[in-house]
Amino acid sequence: LYKGGITQMKSLEDLKKIREAAKNNMAMRSDAKQKYRVVVGMATCGIAAGARPVLNALVEEVADKNLPATVLQTGCIGMCTLEPIVEVFDRDDNKTTYVLVDAKKAKEIADRHLKNDEIIDEYTVGHYKK
Repeated sequence: LYKGGITQMKSLEDLKKIREAAKNNMAMRSDAKQKYRVVVGMATCGIAAGARPVLNALVEEVADKNLPATVLQTGCIGMCTLEPIVEVFDRDDNKTTYVLVDAKKAKEIADRHLKNDEIIDEYTVGHYKK
């Protein structure tokens, strides 16, 4: 099982995705400025639920505010009813999963979590599974 989100390699495209995810993860570890890796679920379910504006908002916030994060996209995260989903990984690979994210929440995640290291509990998957 590979942590980059692909469990079975079925094509050259899957291999390229695994390679890119590994390169990004290694780059984050070697770049002292990068504290976070932010992954947005961009499978059909995520896109249909509004993940594209979420991805755009995160990319813009990270770039505009020079936040210590790399924003990536992935396929299905596996919780379609809670899309759009944003996963934030820290340097130690600890994961925070934000669910039902919209562009406004994405900007707040960038400001509070990526900038100020504050997890927004009310947006996490744990809040919705209670």
